[in-house]
Amino acid sequence: MSNKIEARQRRSRKTRARIAEQKAVRLAIHRTNQHIYAQVISACGGKILASASTIEVEVRKDLSNGGNAAAAAVVGKLIAEKAKAAGVSQVAFDRSGFKYHGRVKALADAARENGLQF
Repeated sequence: MSNKIEARQRRSRKTRARIAEQKAVRLAIHRTNQHIYAQVISACGGKILASASTIEVEVRKDLSNGGNAAAAAVVGKLIAEKAKAAGVSQVAFDRSGFKYHGRVKALADAARENGLQF
C-alpha cells in the first residue's frame, strides 16, 4: 500500500516518460499548500528556460495569498510571458501527478490564454 506522495510521484514518472519520448519542451508545475511554481524546461539537457512562482517579489506584492486559484492564474500568465520571451510557444503540460483541477487548472488556463499552446 502506497501513500499519497508515492502515488503522485508514480503518476509523475509516467507523464515525464511520455513527454521525454515526444522530445517536447515541458511546462512543469509543483504546488504546495502555500505556493505554486512553474518552470519551462528544454527537451534535451533539461535546461530551465523560464520560471515563475508565487514567491517572486513582483507576484507577492499583488497577492495576499499565494495558495489560491487567483495566485495560480497570475503565475500562469507570467510563465506564458516569460516562455514567449525565451522563444517557446509550444509546450507539453507536466502537472507532476497533481489532479487537473483547482490551482493546476487555473494556471494551465491562464497560460493558454496568454499564448502558450499545449
